[in-house]
Amino acid sequence: MDIMQLYHDYGVDFVTEGHKHSRPGWVNTSCPWCTGNPGYHLGYEEEGNYYYCWRCGWHAVVPTIAKLVNLSEPKVRSMIHTYGIVVPKVEKKIVPHSKKDFRFPSGTSTMGTIHDLYLMLRKFDPDEIKQTWNLMGTGPVAVMDRIDFKFRIIIPIAWDGRDVSFTSRDITGKSELRYITCPKDREIINHKYILYGQQEHWGHTGICVEGPTDTWRMGVCSFAVFGIKYTAVQLRTIAKNFKRVAVCFDDDPQAIFQANNLVAELRFRGVDAFRVDITGDPGSMKQEEANYLVKQLL
Repeated sequence: MDIMQLYHDYGVDFVTEGHKHSRPGWVNTSCPWCTGNPGYHLGYEEEGNYYYCWRCGWHAVVPTIAKLVNLSEPKVRSMIHTYGIVVPKVEKKIVPHSKKDFRFPSGTSTMGTIHDLYLMLRKFDPDEIKQTWNLMGTGPVAVMDRIDFKFRIIIPIAWDGRDVSFTSRDITGKSELRYITCPKDREIINHKYILYGQQEHWGHTGICVEGPTDTWRMGVCSFAVFGIKYTAVQLRTIAKNFKRVAVCFDDDPQAIFQANNLVAELRFRGVDAFRVDITGDPGSMKQEEANYLVKQLL
């Protein structure tokens, strides 16, 4: 359930990404606060759960929904949780940040021996993985916006044929953060609004995993949602691109819980979805085991 379902249930006209008034991750409708200005100027940001009008600015969630659906604020507060809408006890004004140019960290170049060694230790074929997923690497000096990206594999995130973001994997085992992703104000598209994978190779059936290394193991028929906490935008994108989805998350309790939620939400949207039980995580599987599993699933 999400804001679009609420709008649908109460007859509120809205548009999503692809319309000139709506960016990825936003659901737009006419603003009830600045009447007289036609257009879908009021956007609801799904990941952050907030409203922002391109004409008159930020608005609190409950009063805005109350105006849109013509209900009292107490009534709205009592029912919006059924749509998965969480409102902070104290709402703060949120202004969309200005965007910087997208780029990779300084020092990013082709992968070297140390990067190949990391992949081999993870039981990947370096040449195949680099070529298939367009991986790059950094050495002892790599910085962007005062963030240290040294000794990492740089993982481009592409959408519709162009690089729109990236994430990176530490290869030393010494960094506190195994993964560091492109700062949000440099992303062309927020990585949590899209899927990691190769769209040109997707078919009717997809294998949903958590992260890039899981995708490398399962192959080009798979895609990742960047962790177990998927977004409503990703959910819609999965439902749009696949008729059948096997959800293959790690075997820890939280991951299993989220996998079950994802399966239920996809089924609600008409997708033939189911969870696949494995031991450990997909990225750590032996390649021959992964290949056999993929063959069975497809």
